[in-house]
Amino acid sequence: MSGSGRAVSAPAPQQRSGSGVRARLTRFTAGRGAPAQEQLSIPGMEEVLNPEIDDGRPQDSERALWFDITIVIFLTVLTVVPYLTAVTIYPSPEYIAALVSSAVMVGSLTVRRENPLVMMAILVAGAFTQFVFVPFPVLSILTIPVASYTVARWVTGHESRLVLWFGAAGAILGPTRWKGALTADYDASTGAPWVLWFLAVTVCAGLVLTPYAIGRRIREAALIESQQRFAKAQRYRAILAEREQSSRVAEERTRNEIARELHDIVAHSLSVMIVQAEGGKALAVKKPEKGIEVLDTIADTGRDALVEMRRIVGVLRQDPEEGAQYSPSPGLAEIPGLVDHSGERITLSVAGRPPEVSQALGLTAYRVVQEAVTNVLKHAGPTARASVDVRYGAATIAIEVVDDGHGAAVQGDGRGHGLQGMRERVTSMGGTLEAGPLDEGFRVRAVLPLGPTR
Repeated sequence: MSGSGRAVSAPAPQQRSGSGVRARLTRFTAGRGAPAQEQLSIPGMEEVLNPEIDDGRPQDSERALWFDITIVIFLTVLTVVPYLTAVTIYPSPEYIAALVSSAVMVGSLTVRRENPLVMMAILVAGAFTQFVFVPFPVLSILTIPVASYTVARWVTGHESRLVLWFGAAGAILGPTRWKGALTADYDASTGAPWVLWFLAVTVCAGLVLTPYAIGRRIREAALIESQQRFAKAQRYRAILAEREQSSRVAEERTRNEIARELHDIVAHSLSVMIVQAEGGKALAVKKPEKGIEVLDTIADTGRDALVEMRRIVGVLRQDPEEGAQYSPSPGLAEIPGLVDHSGERITLSVAGRPPEVSQALGLTAYRVVQEAVTNVLKHAGPTARASVDVRYGAATIAIEVVDDGHGAAVQGDGRGHGLQGMRERVTSMGGTLEAGPLDEGFRVRAVLPLGPTR
């Protein structure tokens, strides 16, 4: 309890098993008898608290797979089957090259989500095959808008612009390769062939640029939405951290207050009872009739300690939904009785009239006297005497406890919290506390303001 009341030491830092939301949830379930391995799980909690910046890829992979299969089947029926029929009827090299290149270009779409750049490389290989061996437009050109959109949608940074470079080259080289087939029925002197060539270049460029622009716009919108979710989650985490910190501070403050109360009650009561018992032993030999008075004092002290202990325990056990019933806390009026029960070696002098003070201020003054007297009984020595001087002024209450005991010769164990508790109490009420050894003895002086504190 008190340990060495005269040795002031900083409290050891408390170790915590965890902090943050996960630690709170763990403690929440553990406090209600849940198994140690189970934790409270809220659907969607992980996504809210730990979001990731993403580009909006579909979460339902099976649905996305079936969508891609549908595209591949549709383009296969539209672009590959006609040339397969043509090769069966008329197996010319051009039709065979168109069939093979179309199958390669359509097949590349099967990996468009997992490896967009691989898809683009396969598609470019198929398109180059058409450029070399096929002198006319092929329907597999319809795979280019899908590929352009895919690269723009799923590829980051400068790599996505590769599709624009390949598209630009294909938009020029493709119509140039088809120019003979496109303008066979037009007179070259009229300029119509060049107009058709220009229109073909424009259409091919549009098949690349338009899907690319749409894909980039959708990607940017998805990234912006993801970043907004991330920022919102960060704010939410900050709020949770602030609440967690406030909860820890309140918990720490409550624990310290309870520890101070228990220390003051138990340490003082036990010290008084020990001193009275030792004195009663000597009186029982010389004056047996005085032994009864000593036993009465010990019993009264024990009963008072039990009353205060029950008051604290009652507050801790009180149902928050019920009206709390508190026993009165000791105050200024109980200081004379406190000194009187402490033995003949402790004397009290009071100057002035006790003012009307708040319960908190009265309890603080009482605890200061109680702790100082307890330290005298525990550390000053069996023959030391002490005086308690209480002065009630117009604006302050001055309390001074001086003994003629061991003083600076006392060596504490460093584990006491008596003086620290007194200082915390006095400081919380806006007062000051001075405590230290004298040449012969020890002095504790506290000044408590009567006015409002901050």
